[in-house]
Amino acid sequence: MRRSNQPNATPPSRRPPVPEQRGGAGGVWLHGLHAVAAALANPARRLKRLLVTEEAEATLAARLPRTDGVPSWRIAPERADRQRFGTFLPEDSVHQGAALLVEPLPNLTLDRAIETGEGPVLVLDQVTDPRNIGAILRSAAAFGASALVMQDRHAPPETGSLARAASGALEVVPVVRVVNLSRALDELKKAGLWVVGLDGAAPVTLAQTQSGLGGRRVALVLGAEGDGMRRLTRENCDELSRLPIAPEMESLNVSAAAAVALYELVREEHR
Repeated sequence: MRRSNQPNATPPSRRPPVPEQRGGAGGVWLHGLHAVAAALANPARRLKRLLVTEEAEATLAARLPRTDGVPSWRIAPERADRQRFGTFLPEDSVHQGAALLVEPLPNLTLDRAIETGEGPVLVLDQVTDPRNIGAILRSAAAFGASALVMQDRHAPPETGSLARAASGALEVVPVVRVVNLSRALDELKKAGLWVVGLDGAAPVTLAQTQSGLGGRRVALVLGAEGDGMRRLTRENCDELSRLPIAPEMESLNVSAAAAVALYELVREEHR
């Protein structure tokens, strides 16, 4: 960023950067109205502390269930001014006056995720950007995906920025963290899902693949931007499919590709 040449320019902040709190004994600070409201509404989420501005408290209260006309808070809100949020959130956090300290969600097992849902399962191969994963979760919730599967050591932990990018979907779509992605794909196959890897060089489109499955449930695999799926992941897919994008564009951002692919699967199912 350039320095301003204006004499009255505001000097850059000298507050030391606050590292984003992640899982562990201290918990995770979720921030932003959508992420906080969704966590408050999720009975599986263990809450530790809620800080709000007066305006944010009123907004959240309007979204809560009521008993005799009174909002039912699962945790008592603590009133705070906006400056106070800077003591526990990173400087660039867009918190909208709401921050909620929580424990990370428990990891759901893959077999349980398969049993409890009927929609497609998303599998990410070394997608590491938390904002991309948050956006993918948002699309997964919008289009009825059953779960999001990631290899634990190649995926970011649950953080406030991931939750905010998910806009509440982190509380809706189960996230399954596995040790071995290839074994997870084998488990999905044994459960009857057809494992489709999204690849721009595939000979058939996703719509063509879907039309030949007779309503069979799909596990959709997406690789990291640039490198795509790893060789072993590709080899463990039942089929490779592509999205029919214009030849002038080599690829889509992984979160955009996930949204388009999920829409395509849902569209075919409802024809």
